[in-house]
Amino acid sequence: MKIKIEIDETLAEDEAVIRCARLSDEVRAVQKAISEVTAVSQGLELYQGTTEYFIPLEEILFFETEGNLVMAHTREDIYQTRYKLYELEELLPGAFLRVSKSAILNTRCIYSLTRNLAASSVASFENCPKQVFVSRNYYKVLVEKLKEKRLGR
Repeated sequence: MKIKIEIDETLAEDEAVIRCARLSDEVRAVQKAISEVTAVSQGLELYQGTTEYFIPLEEILFFETEGNLVMAHTREDIYQTRYKLYELEELLPGAFLRVSKSAILNTRCIYSLTRNLAASSVASFENCPKQVFVSRNYYKVLVEKLKEKRLGR
């Protein structure tokens, strides 16, 4: 794969164009990587009552369902989003991972992971009392993701 960078100072916004003969797995991986980098710098529109907030993704610890609502948790606040959990799973960058039927968490914010063989494990965040339950089905995937992060992959 050939990579070329062209500088055009007349552009109002940066633009990435991928030219390919076919949509291969390699091209999809490049597209996903670029999307993740740009998504992290963008915020997500969230709500508290009738007020709309634009919160950077890196500030969001986790998303969880509460009844029919999906809530976004930061260290200090809780916001509502109009997206469903399955939609967020598609939109969010790779740092976010589904850890149960009702939660997606930001793996970059995990401080500790307490394993429980009989039931759900618990993910905790530094300097924050909030916790997320990690179901047994997702535990292994989360541990692998955290190992990748530690190894810098």
